[in-house]
Amino acid sequence: MPSRNRAAVRPTLVTTLALTAMLLTTFFAAPTTTAQPADAVTGVWLTEAGDKGGRARVEVKQEGSEYVGRIIWLEEPNFPSGPHQGEPKIDLENPDEDLRDRPIIGLPILEGMTYEGDGTWSGGTIYDPANGKTYKAKMSLDGAEDESLDVRGFIGFSLFGRTTTWKRVE
Repeated sequence: MPSRNRAAVRPTLVTTLALTAMLLTTFFAAPTTTAQPADAVTGVWLTEAGDKGGRARVEVKQEGSEYVGRIIWLEEPNFPSGPHQGEPKIDLENPDEDLRDRPIIGLPILEGMTYEGDGTWSGGTIYDPANGKTYKAKMSLDGAEDESLDVRGFIGFSLFGRTTTWKRVE
C-alpha cells in the first residue's frame, strides 16, 4: 500500500514542479512585444493646446545620435492681442533678451534626446516658449502603431513634472 501512495504522489509532484517552472518562466521571461527602432519617434507631431495658445506641430528628427524637435506650424501663428497684435509670434518670454526676437515657427524646443530602448527617449530638454523655461525631458511612444507620443517635462526628478500627449500627423 505505501508504494501505491508513493506512486500516486510522484506524478502529482512532478506535475506541480513542471507547472511551477512554466509559470516562473512565463512570469520572468522578456516581453514578446516588438522592439521599436530608435527612429520610430521621428516625424511630425501635433501638440495639445497650451495654456497660452493653440496647438503646434513639432517635427522630430535625428541629428547624429540625438533626437531634436522644432516647431514647424502654429494653429495661432500671430499674436491675437497686445502690443504685437497681428504680428508673427516671437520668443518674448525667453530669459535671454538677445533671443526674444526669434520666431516661434522654426524654434527648437526638444534637444539632446537619446534612445533608451523600449520606446523611450530621455536625457534631453524641452523648452516651453509660453513661459521661457527649459525642463529636463523624456518621451515614450504610446498607442496603437505609435500614434501617440507622451512627452514629460520635469524639474529634477520625473516625478515632479507634467506629461502632454502629442498625436502623429501624416
